Amino acid sequence: MIQSNYLPWRGYFDFIDDVDLFILYDDVQYTRRDWRNRNRIRLPDGPVWLTVPVTFSRSAPTLIKETEICYQNDWIREHVRSLTSAYRRAPYFERYAPSLFEILSMRHKTISELNCALIHRISEALDIHTPIRMSHDYEGRGIKTDRIIDILKKTKATHYLVGPAAKDYIEEGKFENQGITLEYKSYDYPEYPQMHGRFEPNLSIVDLLFNCGPESREYLKSRIPNRTAAAA
Repeated sequence: MIQSNYLPWRGYFDFIDDVDLFILYDDVQYTRRDWRNRNRIRLPDGPVWLTVPVTFSRSAPTLIKETEICYQNDWIREHVRSLTSAYRRAPYFERYAPSLFEILSMRHKTISELNCALIHRISEALDIHTPIRMSHDYEGRGIKTDRIIDILKKTKATHYLVGPAAKDYIEEGKFENQGITLEYKSYDYPEYPQMHGRFEPNLSIVDLLFNCGPESREYLKSRIPNRTAAAA
């Protein structure tokens, strides 16, 4: 269960591939300058950000699912142009780019809707078939860890996979009390064939997809196994 990202990095899709059910945590507060509406791609002279402009209240919390995309500027054209400039010579750009550009052109209302559509399409391209659901469908009760556990119980989950950073704030004992095994995702990935010289890690998944195509799964999985809470 993770908040949606714009064109996420490969670890995000490795995460989806590891689980039996993946939930986009979209009924929590939108955070500025985060991965919800931006990510990095690689141009010949180095990484650059692609950012989707959004509108939200600075005085009152705005949920991710309610955060609307701003279309005052033609950011879609800008993103298509940047992606084309960066990857038009990549081996698999022509194979995957039109499908992604089609989704961008649909002018989704919210960043959650756009991210969800892109994540579904890229998962298909990576041969990942994990069901993806939205957290608001489960009407989670409580706050923080209690809310997460409430959603997990509604899905009848026996295991819950989280990112390594979650160890700093998650209340492990509450999962044990509910009979849910807590596991921490490990991120350790090999380099893959990449354009423009020295390898640049942690880019958007499109960098891997455009460069490696059907072989992307060879570079998608972490080389270190996930760990249970007791072993973490």
